[in-house]
Amino acid sequence: MPFVLVVRMKAKEGEEERAVGIARELAEASRGEPGCEAYVPCRDPEDPRSFLFYEQYRDKAAFEEHGASEHFQRLALGGLFELMESRERTFYETV
Repeated sequence: MPFVLVVRMKAKEGEEERAVGIARELAEASRGEPGCEAYVPCRDPEDPRSFLFYEQYRDKAAFEEHGASEHFQRLALGGLFELMESRERTFYETV
């Protein structure tokens, strides 16, 4: 059953454009994973510091593989998350 993650993040003041660049690179790399069905970073046009990521994986194991990937470790843990003042994750299964 497909496994879905929705992440809401708020960038620190002045870090918005750096966050956009990393989000684009992370999305491109993540979409190349065999278990990734969708990886869509979004930015609020009314609040450029607010981001939403929609991620869909083949199953929970594919999501866990994503978290262990080199690009996630380098780009998300080692970059994007450091630019954020808040991050909220919600998990779903498709119906």
